[in-house]
Amino acid sequence: MPHFFVDEEIITNEYTLSGEDGRHIIKSLRMNKGEELTLCSPSGTIYNCVVENTEGDMVDLSVISREMSVAEPDVKVTLYQALPKGDKMELIIQKSVEIGVTEIVPVISSRCVSRPDKKSLSKKIPRWQKIAKQAAMQSGRGIIPKVQECISFKEAVLSARGEKVIFYELGGDSLKSVLESRPKEISIFIGSEGGFSSEEVSLVTDNDGRKATLGKRILRAETAPLVALTTIMYETENME
Repeated sequence: MPHFFVDEEIITNEYTLSGEDGRHIIKSLRMNKGEELTLCSPSGTIYNCVVENTEGDMVDLSVISREMSVAEPDVKVTLYQALPKGDKMELIIQKSVEIGVTEIVPVISSRCVSRPDKKSLSKKIPRWQKIAKQAAMQSGRGIIPKVQECISFKEAVLSARGEKVIFYELGGDSLKSVLESRPKEISIFIGSEGGFSSEEVSLVTDNDGRKATLGKRILRAETAPLVALTTIMYETENME
């Protein structure tokens, strides 16, 4: 069922979508009177709706039921992703949102090959946020995960919340053991193509973080965050 986000709580049983979402419903999805879609508010309330009328870019809806979203995991995961080369970040954002990430923070680490200037990065953020929104719509999320501004690795470590975990190709604790305490908030650090330096790993562990491994195989920069997130969702019983 098509899924859209709105910026407000819906009080009455009638609502009108317009603009980009309205045009998408009418021109791309070609929805007609009587067809159903869902809206999601900032609180995570899901509104099950029926199309009553379409005109221009306006879609009039009737709300037939309300319920809280069950798509959101009960663990909040922030992904601190060291910038990879090319357009890999777009894939990472899209799939991370589908899996259940709460927030994504691009990071410049010591081994990043990709080092765009601030102006170039500022132009990328809106596109990355749009990708996150589209992925959240497609997967029926209760929120649109936020893609933050790019920061330095040190800033990332000092701002990270909850259980801090840095994934290191030279070994560490198993992710299963890290999650034994069932943390409700986790910050994970994933490297770019060159991984992390030993100094960066020490910065995390010196700030109450843990070093972890995703196994004996070396994963690509765009594969590692998806494996880490999937494992976290599985181990915290958010894939049942």
